[in-house]
Amino acid sequence: MRSAALGAELDPSTVAVTPRMTLAYAAGIGDVGPRTFDDAGDRPLVAPPAFCVRLEWTVLLGSRGATLGLDEKERLQAVHVEQDSTFHRPIHPGETLTTRARIVAIRATRAGALVQTRLSTVQTRTGTPVVTSWHSVIYRGVAVAGPDGRVEDAPALLEPPARLPQRVALPVPREAAHVYTECSGIWNPIHSERRVALAAGLPDVILHGTAAWALAGREVIGTYAGGDPTRLLRLRARFKAPIVPGGAVEIDHGPGTDDGQVHFRMTNPQGEVSLDGGFARIAV
Repeated sequence: MRSAALGAELDPSTVAVTPRMTLAYAAGIGDVGPRTFDDAGDRPLVAPPAFCVRLEWTVLLGSRGATLGLDEKERLQAVHVEQDSTFHRPIHPGETLTTRARIVAIRATRAGALVQTRLSTVQTRTGTPVVTSWHSVIYRGVAVAGPDGRVEDAPALLEPPARLPQRVALPVPREAAHVYTECSGIWNPIHSERRVALAAGLPDVILHGTAAWALAGREVIGTYAGGDPTRLLRLRARFKAPIVPGGAVEIDHGPGTDDGQVHFRMTNPQGEVSLDGGFARIAV
């Protein structure tokens, strides 16, 4: 991997957002509230906040590998390890959005090369900011040619409280990764083809990190935002132990401060931490 790619801009993507897209994403994470799943309701339909990853995936899948100087085998070693999104306003079906990306950090780790990308989604016609995301990935076993570097700083992180007072168990059906794959438009065979997952050294097909992140966001919105997705301002987590569909995950969360801060953590059915450093901010 070339560290000289630091600061490079990736090829942008422009998408006309349709009700079909946003309703499918909502179905894929079980977000069936009136704002996200009823296009005949009294209030205008909005996308679940986590829908932003569907727009970002196209950009990340496009020119990133070539920009970093990776061959096809190295590209397949990518593991998504962190997602931190700030929602400037809701996404509405019927609008056209453009997503751009810049590689903002590259460094060597024991596991491989870590790359952080800042993605900015804007309203195409006006340039109005919609979502800004910080996406981190590790290319397992890939070395970095050149020095580590960073050209932009990610948003500050807040220390979680010593105790997260609430816990909820969420079932993850056996077919959950397949459903999310098709409803989100995000395809990687380790999430849907068991033979590929086993060949990659995984115990089975695994749930997408962004699906777990979106499920946590859904629970935060339901508990702390009165079920109103437009009140979610930020959602962040690190992705750690994999989740094999067919069991239940547990989300510890809280405490829900006066200024809208919520921390959370998710564990898989084996009791391993799957989402760590979870943080959300709710408009109060």
